[in-house]
Amino acid sequence: MPIKNVVVNCTDVQRSIEYYSKFLELQVVGEPTPERAVLDAVTATIELRAVGNGRELSTWVGDDLQKGFRHIGFKVDRLDERAAVLKAAGVEFTLDPLDAEGAVRICFFYDPDGTLLEMIQGDLQYAAVLDQAGVARERALGVPQRPRFDHIAITIDDREQTSAYYDEHYGFSFIGTIEQPHDHRGFSIGYLKGGDTVLEVFTYDVDKTSREPQLDVAGFAYAELEGKPPTGLGQLVSPDGTTVYVDPDGFAFAVGSEA
Repeated sequence: MPIKNVVVNCTDVQRSIEYYSKFLELQVVGEPTPERAVLDAVTATIELRAVGNGRELSTWVGDDLQKGFRHIGFKVDRLDERAAVLKAAGVEFTLDPLDAEGAVRICFFYDPDGTLLEMIQGDLQYAAVLDQAGVARERALGVPQRPRFDHIAITIDDREQTSAYYDEHYGFSFIGTIEQPHDHRGFSIGYLKGGDTVLEVFTYDVDKTSREPQLDVAGFAYAELEGKPPTGLGQLVSPDGTTVYVDPDGFAFAVGSEA
């Protein structure tokens, strides 16, 4: 079961439509309003929702040792060319294009309201493959003709517990790992694949901080998964009345039957 929708809060829906349409070639679905727009990202949708509060009120920080949401990743072709267009437009980068572990090329940058985005080019070469069929399905997606949603990255405490939970409840398969041998913090990445989408889970051997999700400020709000409502998790209510669940690491998600 995939991630089907990603809700991103923004202070100006039209500005964000223009940003995601221009730089990531997302396509508007239906008729946008000043309060809401849905954009097609090939394997999922990105839903933009208007909020009155700006980036400065968010408690999210750009430190991967903060648990919960970290970034939204898109698979692309021509990464360096796309990054050059972003830079020419004055978009803020946190990491310029480089060759990363796993034989991929990546870069990181912000959307207009401070949501961290990643572009990835190439097929990951995993340090350990745990599900050959899942990796084969991933590679069968091929080179995207336009940027496609690939993953949401989250920082967690316990990869085995997280993997078991999302496998049992939402059918995500743990397909492989990427190690970061030069990171003194003991950084490792696991890939939980659901449909054509991925939860990318970061683990560290050092202490991490926690954060309560914020559904009413600019930035990532929550993901929408396919499946049944969970039991035993904390709950929040989004401004539009959607029930949002919060896992032990602070990752917020709704489910298809409710969102």
